[in-house]
Amino acid sequence: MELTPVLRSEWLKIRTLRSLPGTLLALFAATTAFSAIAGASNTSDPGFDPLFMALSGVVPGQIAAVSFGAMAVSSEFRPGALRLSLAAVPQRGSWFAAKSAVIAVPTLLVGWVTALAALLVARAGLGPAADGLTTGEQVRGVVGCGVYLMLMALFAAGLAALLRSGTATLSLLIPFILVVSFVIGDATGTVADFLPDKAGQLVIRGTYAGSSLGPWSGLAVTALWTAAALLAGAWSLRRRDA
Repeated sequence: MELTPVLRSEWLKIRTLRSLPGTLLALFAATTAFSAIAGASNTSDPGFDPLFMALSGVVPGQIAAVSFGAMAVSSEFRPGALRLSLAAVPQRGSWFAAKSAVIAVPTLLVGWVTALAALLVARAGLGPAADGLTTGEQVRGVVGCGVYLMLMALFAAGLAALLRSGTATLSLLIPFILVVSFVIGDATGTVADFLPDKAGQLVIRGTYAGSSLGPWSGLAVTALWTAAALLAGAWSLRRRDA
């Protein structure tokens, strides 16, 4: 079966399920708002990082990206929904690839727009404190931020396919991102650099001298976590009954 009609049908599901466009809107609103607040904060800290401060809204805003990926997949596990999808597309791998694609593309595009808006509003608040940012750092921050949000959405999608539950996925990921990751980071030092969120967020930092990874290698670590989650989700779809 050709992939194009499968992509169209999966995109139609994403577009018509009201909660899913709403999560992308929440991603934009929350990230921009928190970055604006951060831009108005005190910049006298000796370790002040203007790039991370400008894009720090991504830390809470990524919850919306994770929710988007998890809900897009978990909506298929309502009674009879997955059975209907697989009746139309018997090749489970093709179906899951199409589902992943329609999660990735809008998250990436919204992520880029969100990162640019967050950077602009935060810079307005930071004023002269942001003058040291180079063009290269800002481009890297915006581009990398969009890729990071896309990877986190796909990471959640893979886990949702494995666990077959959006609630279970969000109950696992949200506390991990907001609480556990910070606790582990404080307790284990450089081991935390290889956690999926900590590694990927290096791309929105201007300074990362204390890390064993750089901005792009950190993003590559997040990509490996995402690939593992998607492979696990694909395996679960192939092995388990609809």
